[in-house]
Amino acid sequence: MDRSLSACRVGDTGIVQGITAKGAIKRHFLDMGITKGVRITVTRIAPFGDPIEIRLRGYHLSLRREEAAKIYLGG
Repeated sequence: MDRSLSACRVGDTGIVQGITAKGAIKRHFLDMGITKGVRITVTRIAPFGDPIEIRLRGYHLSLRREEAAKIYLGG
């Protein structure tokens, strides 16, 4: 696993390599389409760093920084 989504900057793109969340949060990620192999692009970050807006599967999604820290991206 390369880096967490929370460490990315605007414009960074990566492919989901793994999710460290467990239980309901992991299920929530899966329901939103955040699965291994999906390409994610960081489109915006709020002024104080929370939330983070990402683009995946043709739509935009906002995540809290603590949630984004559980998603790991690779090249």
